[in-house]
Amino acid sequence: MLKFKLKIDALLKWFLVVLMGAMTLNVLWQVFTRFIMQNPSSFTEELARYMLVWVGILGASYVAGQKMHLAIDLLPSKLTGKPKIYINLFIELCILIFALAVMVIGGFRLVTITLTLNQISAALQIQLGYVYAVLPISGMLISYYSIFFILGGLKELKNVSYK
Repeated sequence: MLKFKLKIDALLKWFLVVLMGAMTLNVLWQVFTRFIMQNPSSFTEELARYMLVWVGILGASYVAGQKMHLAIDLLPSKLTGKPKIYINLFIELCILIFALAVMVIGGFRLVTITLTLNQISAALQIQLGYVYAVLPISGMLISYYSIFFILGGLKELKNVSYK
């Protein structure tokens, strides 16, 4: 299971780097056409906005997989042994429930509704459902990472003798 996680980590990291690079080139092109050519490109602003949404939300799933997400760790940092493992399991369970309920189920509903209603973006003329698809994708990744950490915590719980 660790090898699979590492492959997902590498793939997600590579995708985020490529997406960030493409977004940077897109913004540079926007600046060039606006200030040098005095004729701003019509699609680059919208494309940069959608790429930023994808980078931000997929980036959140990447940092969740690296345990680098924003957290208030006042209580877990004070605990040791089984209590620390229990609180970490509870936190991961809360993350899993949120990711499944809000991001996967809610995101899937959002994508389905926008595709059904055929909502089209103004400049790019793409269906907004494809933009919103990042929500269930990221939710599935966060869910996978949470399950991975929950299973790791349960294994660790068996090995800890301190109460």
